[in-house]
Amino acid sequence: AQTCLSWKLVSLYNVTVTVKKKPLFFNQLIKTHRISVSSFLTIMAISIYFSLLLIFLSHFPSSHADPFIGVNIGQVADNLPPPSETVKLLKSSSIEKVRLYGADPAIIKALAGTGIGIVIGAGNGDIPSLAADPNAASQWINSNVLPFYPASKIILITIGNEVLMSGDPNLVNQLLPAMQNVQKALEATSLGGKIKVSTVHSMTVLGSSDPPSSGSFAPGSQAGLKGILQFLSDTGSPFTINPYPFFAYRDDTRPETLAFCLFQPNPGRVDGNTGIKYMNMFDAQVDAVHSALKSMGFEKVEIVVAETGWPSRGDPNEVGPSVDNAKAYNGNLIAHLKSMVGTPLMPGKSVDTYIFALYDENLKPGPSSERAFGLFKTDLSMAYDAGLAKSSGSSSNSSGQTPSGKVTSTGWCVPRNGATDQQLQASLDWACGQGIDCGPIQPGGACFEPNNVASHAAFAMNMYFQKSPKKPTDCDFSQTATLTSQNPSYNRCVYPGGGGGAGSTGVMNKYVSSDKLESKQNGAVEPKVYSSLSFLLIFVVSLIFHVN
Repeated sequence: AQTCLSWKLVSLYNVTVTVKKKPLFFNQLIKTHRISVSSFLTIMAISIYFSLLLIFLSHFPSSHADPFIGVNIGQVADNLPPPSETVKLLKSSSIEKVRLYGADPAIIKALAGTGIGIVIGAGNGDIPSLAADPNAASQWINSNVLPFYPASKIILITIGNEVLMSGDPNLVNQLLPAMQNVQKALEATSLGGKIKVSTVHSMTVLGSSDPPSSGSFAPGSQAGLKGILQFLSDTGSPFTINPYPFFAYRDDTRPETLAFCLFQPNPGRVDGNTGIKYMNMFDAQVDAVHSALKSMGFEKVEIVVAETGWPSRGDPNEVGPSVDNAKAYNGNLIAHLKSMVGTPLMPGKSVDTYIFALYDENLKPGPSSERAFGLFKTDLSMAYDAGLAKSSGSSSNSSGQTPSGKVTSTGWCVPRNGATDQQLQASLDWACGQGIDCGPIQPGGACFEPNNVASHAAFAMNMYFQKSPKKPTDCDFSQTATLTSQNPSYNRCVYPGGGGGAGSTGVMNKYVSSDKLESKQNGAVEPKVYSSLSFLLIFVVSLIFHVN
């Protein structure tokens, strides 16, 4: 920032000197617009000042909903609430995007003006006509996009669902031409760069996924995928896929597999090729997709999780469906996404993820679990608390202050020496999925900085421990945590605990380094930024007086 400001000051000085000399073009400017030198410099100073202020402020996080969390809205049901009620429900949550399996005009229209991103879809049955006739693609856009956009924020059109696994070679061959025709139709209406086009795949499109670094597409799919991947790369569109750890557990019902799938503390699984220890199935599946894309030369194509979820009930012979498991998976997944840690092969950014589904669909065929993926009941009440309400998680603490909690403990729960980042991330995800308030370690929170796994895990572990019966086992986290009598609070980040000392600032948290203490808190501009901007304004004003 200092270098940028120095450059601006030099440029401003050069402009001021040039203005003082009043070359021909500047004299003409004054005559034409009848402004004085001082007025011109004042306008320029104010413009530069506020432009720089906006630039600096744009780099600091806010506490609104998370743009990477979406939900699927299925409609294979006869008891769904009206679109207006669904929109009210969405607005009360931290959900920022929805995916429709078609292009229901009632829902799309109801979402107008909400700012919620909308994915609409053309069904498998639409593909032959879209592929054969560009006019059919234009008509599809005219009917399903133009009447609603931009008031309704349509961001992606998916052509077909899991077409490559359909077993229909004709449909597979028609998929890319259909995508291309829809893209051309968008470009013809000047929407080519604003709305993307893709198609959704199941995880069975991979021929290998374990370990994640060996991920590759099935040989039978590679020929059809090459053209599709080139299309996605050329248009900047995402590769959309449906990873379901639930199905992975169904095929391997060991207890350690369940914990691995639910983001719960577990021994982890080491990728023998890279040495990376994976602590949850979701990351492993997404990284396997990344490796598959890389193997075909398309590692820069963005991955979007079009579907993932866990059923809350099932038939007696089904393994895995339960309210507890559904709450654990979806709650811990949401906490994992909010942590912004990313995956081991794609760190530092959460993958856009659409959870399946908003409601149960009572008319879906198949086992009972197929009708039990809903996060909410059709009466708009929660099926269970997955942490999506704006009053939970990062949105529950808009002030950024750390809640005091109920303090009866004589100590604090913190990470044990030697615990790895992977282990701590798993503990962090699990703890935040148990209903505690992890808002303070979200962007803008009092404990967000330093933005590293150890610091965030320390806060989450302690919050969970303070809300628990405070047995020694409540501060274990698979032997990655321990109790301490040393208050880990720092600055405005207060750790509940210590038998009444929660509100006091104790010894500096060892997870905080001195260079982090000057960084942003609560989305505010750093003091250095204020002083730099103030100096710039004073400098310009002094030049104005000098010119006069």
